[in-house]
Amino acid sequence: MRILVIEDNRDLAANLVDYLEGRGHDMEFAADGLTGLHLATSAEPDVIVLDLGLPDVDGVELCRRLRASGNSAPIVMLTARGEIEDRVAGLEVGADDYLVKPVSLRELEARLRAQVRRARGELEGRRLQVADLVLDEQTMFVTRAGEPISLTRLDYELLRELMRASPGVVSRARLEAAVWGDSPPESDSLRTHIHRLRRAIDHPFDQPLLQTVHGVGYRLAPGR
Repeated sequence: MRILVIEDNRDLAANLVDYLEGRGHDMEFAADGLTGLHLATSAEPDVIVLDLGLPDVDGVELCRRLRASGNSAPIVMLTARGEIEDRVAGLEVGADDYLVKPVSLRELEARLRAQVRRARGELEGRRLQVADLVLDEQTMFVTRAGEPISLTRLDYELLRELMRASPGVVSRARLEAAVWGDSPPESDSLRTHIHRLRRAIDHPFDQPLLQTVHGVGYRLAPGR
């Protein structure tokens, strides 16, 4: 994989680059947002590791600029911040996943591989619908009541799994396996993504679809 690391902590960046290079990956490194923005375009990475707190242009703004320019490389954020809203801020502007520091290098590599596989993967070409929410697996286009909904890649994977099972309940373990495979996150990433997904598909509409079944998991279906 061609991996771009954008991280201002040079000790952490050196550890990341040394480990991933040792695993056979081609590495690029930037210590600030502007350099990272340039390399994200010129180096054409397969995946980007992006620190949330950067000098000059922070990670959220950098991610926003990349997505606005049409750059679709998967982005895994690194953050020392624990609040859910800080994580959601990055996901809302187009990041695909996040890890909270300190980072497990093995988990980071597994997450990066998973993101690249999804970006290159074959689509199944089915059309899923729950109420007025529609997901086209061929185009990855999602609409509700005819209005387009923009989702990160991981949020899309969650929604697809929920729609395939609808109106059944999907356990947390099944959702984590569908999104993260054999490398489930140690932190409560699923709750963050569910929070983000609920805001995307339910917040502007009168009828909520994404339901929490306490102690079990989640269901996507019209309210009962």
